[in-house]
Formats: sequence, structure tokens, C-alpha cells
Amino acid sequence: MWLPLLALTTHAESLYSYVTDRLIIRMVISTMDAEQLDTTFAALADPTRRAILARLAEGEATVTELAEPFDMSMPAISKHLKVLERAGLITRGRAAQWRPCRLEPGPLQEATHWLEQYRPFWESSFSRLDAHLREIQKGTP
Repeated sequence: MWLPLLALTTHAESLYSYVTDRLIIRMVISTMDAEQLDTTFAALADPTRRAILARLAEGEATVTELAEPFDMSMPAISKHLKVLERAGLITRGRAAQWRPCRLEPGPLQEATHWLEQYRPFWESSFSRLDAHLREIQKGTP
């Protein structure tokens, strides 16, 4: 009689341990994801950096080419590039003296995926707003 209960207890402990380990792993991954999202959105918060990313979406470019449209010093452009690089949004290669910058899509895809989770909420909100506006228009002559 005690043997099945002991087996059940051992199984429950094993299951509890498994579930606990999985939750800890998910929390760590979520924290890492949250930190990456924070870094990505912080990098995207600046219009100069967004413009640089837009240019790199067209293809590789040197630092000099990226600096051309801006009225700022090369050290200032370099700081923007370092922020983008730390966020993983760009990489800089090396080919002789040419250091091309290229766009890295990973962090942008992660940010897009995160934003997509909220799409149903916004669509529902816009649908309710649309219905409300129609009701207001019906009441107006």
C-alpha cells in the first residue's frame, strides 16, 4: 500500500522539480528578452539612429556615407553607431580600410514580435472607437 504512494510522491516531486526548473528558465529568458527589448527601443528612440537604420536597410554603408546627411561631427555619428551596435541592430565589418556597417534584423524582429502581441488589443480598441464615432454621427443631423 505504501509503495504506490511513495512512487506517486517521488513522481510528484520530480514533476514539481521539472516545472520549477522550466519556470526559472522562462524567467531568465524573459529577463534576457526584456533587456534586449529595452536596449532595442532605447536605440530606436533617437531620430538620427532611426535614419541611420533606414539608410542601412538599403544596403551596407561606410561611416562616412552614413554621416553625410547629418550636420554633426564624426565622433557624434560614431557614438550613435556604438549605441546601435550595442543593441545588436548593426554590425561593422572590416575590409582593408573600409569598415562597412550593415543592418542586423534580429532585434527588430524581436521588437516586432513583441509589438504584435498587442495588435488584438489595438484593433479591438479601434473597432470600439469606430462604432462610437458612427453612433455619434447618427445622432448628428
